Amino acid sequence: MENIFILAIPVACIAWTFTKEEVFRELREFCVSKSTNCTKLYQRKFFYLFTCEYCFSHYVTVLLLIITKYTLLYDGWRGYFIAGFSIIWIANVYMSIYNLIRIDLKKNKLIAKKEEQELGE
Repeated sequence: MENIFILAIPVACIAWTFTKEEVFRELREFCVSKSTNCTKLYQRKFFYLFTCEYCFSHYVTVLLLIITKYTLLYDGWRGYFIAGFSIIWIANVYMSIYNLIRIDLKKNKLIAKKEEQELGE
């Protein structure tokens, strides 16, 4: 059971990095452009999947389940189904916590910078 919390870590890491971090900015901007400018609905939805960490975490989880063959509670497709949605949920909790920490760090950095400027004046 504790494996599920460990398996959610790479899902969260990959989904967050791909959809939020600078290293994939150009690819993400391309996908954002395609998700708003394509004429076909299925094309817009396909490219949107690469811009949303929640959506992307589903695909990362499917890949992880194929690689690890991890099931939860049941053998077979029911175990994959339950494991998949459980990992997605936990990964998204991790990403939410990470986002809150980043916002708090950014806020503290801005406050410190403002205080430095005020002391310098």
